[in-house]
Amino acid sequence: MTGALALAIGIAIQNFPEGAIISMPLKSEGVSKPKAFLYGTLSGIVEPIGAIITILLTGLVGTILPYLLSFAAGAMIYVVVEELIPESQAGEHSNIGTIGVAIGFVLMMILDVALG
Repeated sequence: MTGALALAIGIAIQNFPEGAIISMPLKSEGVSKPKAFLYGTLSGIVEPIGAIITILLTGLVGTILPYLLSFAAGAMIYVVVEELIPESQAGEHSNIGTIGVAIGFVLMMILDVALG
């Protein structure tokens, strides 16, 4: 149960900025707070749907699941290296992006150790 709680906390930590990145630009463009919050919340609806589909298909794709997860991780690393890191180094406050990456890495390592 502790491992499941730690995993849920890790997912929540990742999802909060994901919803904010949708809601904040909408709010700055004049969308009402409740509507911007709703759109930010709905942007995460694909995750539980994907989880249910994954649970249903796990029996069928169990043998290739490690390869699929590796592909997903590689795709995320590619996006970070190709898009986010160069963008974070542009402008006059480039240290903030570097510090953010370092803090995020430390946080994920702590969660990795907590999950065992």
